[in-house]
Amino acid sequence: MTRSAPALDLDAILDDENTRIVVCCGSGGVGKTTTAAALGLRAAERGRNVVVLTVDPARRLAQSMGLTSLDNTPRPINDIQGSGRLHAMMLDMKRTFDEIIEAHADPERAKQILGNPFYQSLSSSFSGTQEYMAMEKLGQLRRSGEWDLIIVDTPPSRSALDFLDAPERLGRFLDGRLIRILLAPAKAGGRSAFKLLNAGFGLVAGVLTKVLGAQVLKDIQTFVSALDALFGGFRQRAEQTYRLLQAPGTAFVVVAAPERDAMREASYFVDRLAEERMPLAGLVVNRVHRSPAPALSAARSTAAAEDLESRGEHELTAAVLRLHAGRMQLAAREHREQEHFTSAHPTVPISQVPAMSEDVHDLAGLRQIGELLGSR
Repeated sequence: MTRSAPALDLDAILDDENTRIVVCCGSGGVGKTTTAAALGLRAAERGRNVVVLTVDPARRLAQSMGLTSLDNTPRPINDIQGSGRLHAMMLDMKRTFDEIIEAHADPERAKQILGNPFYQSLSSSFSGTQEYMAMEKLGQLRRSGEWDLIIVDTPPSRSALDFLDAPERLGRFLDGRLIRILLAPAKAGGRSAFKLLNAGFGLVAGVLTKVLGAQVLKDIQTFVSALDALFGGFRQRAEQTYRLLQAPGTAFVVVAAPERDAMREASYFVDRLAEERMPLAGLVVNRVHRSPAPALSAARSTAAAEDLESRGEHELTAAVLRLHAGRMQLAAREHREQEHFTSAHPTVPISQVPAMSEDVHDLAGLRQIGELLGSR
C-alpha cells in the first residue's frame, strides 16, 4: 500500500514570528544552498528581517543573490519585493575565531594569541574548527537581535550536523590529558609546585619535543596558556547555542534529491535530529521529475513508439514517445525512493520541488523556487 506523507507547509514556518532559526542540512549536490537562499528571499518578501548564513564554501549563494562575493559580514541584498529585508554572509572561520579573541581578551593577550603560530594554524585548518565557529557565529547573530530570522546553509554531507557535536568535542579537547599537561606549569602556582610537576612534565615534554620540535611545543604551550581563560566562555556559548537549536523557535529542514544515496542521507539526518531532540520541520525533495501527460504510461508510450518505428512512420513522434517513456520510468524510480523514506518516517512532512529546465542563477530564479517551496 502506498503511504502518503503529510505536506510540509514552509510558508507557515516562515510566517510564524516565533520561528527564529531555520537550519537547512543535506548531502552535497541536492540543492541545499539554493533552498536556503530561496527560503531567505521568500521570508524577506513576506515581511521578515532575514540573514542567510552559509557554511558551504561554494559561491552559488552570492551569485544567485547578485553579489560578487560573500564574507564574514552580512551583506544587504537589493531588489527585494516586499516589506522585509535580506542579508547574506559566508562563514570565515578564521575571522570568527579572531573576533572571539579580540572580544574576550585584553589587547595585550589578544595580540599574543593572534600572533602565535600554533593559533594561526589552528584557526585556519584544525579539524573541527569550522563547526565550532559555525556554532559561535550562529550564536552571535542570534544574540545581536538584528534579525528576526536566521537561515543556516550547512556544509554538504554528514558533516552538516557536526556542529551539533561542537560543545562536546570542544569539551573533550579542553579536558584532554595533553591540554592539562601543557597547562600544568602555568597553573602550578609557583616554583615549588612546579618542581613537583617538573619530573612528569619533563618526561612528556621530552617526547613531544622529539616529535614536534622545541619551537612548535613552545608555541603550543604559549597558545594554550594564553587562551585558557577564554576557553570556558566559548564552551558555555556553544552549549547555549546548542540549547537554542533544540528550542521551539528553531526548525530543521532536511534537503534531498529523489535518488537512493541522497534519500539514505536524508534518513540519517532525520534519525540524528530525533536522537538529539532537534525540532524537525520536514523534508524538501528537490529536482523531482514529472510528466505533463501522466496518464500515458511508460509501457504504452514504448509500445506506441515501437509500432510507429516498425511501420517507418512519424519518426519524430516515436522519438517523443520514447523520451516520455524514459521520463515516466525516471519518475517511477524517484517515487519508489520517496516511498522507502516515507515507510521509514511516515510522520515527516515532505515538500517536492519539480526539476527546473535550467540552474538558478538570480533572484528571479530563487523567487520561483520559493513559490514552489511555499505551494502545498
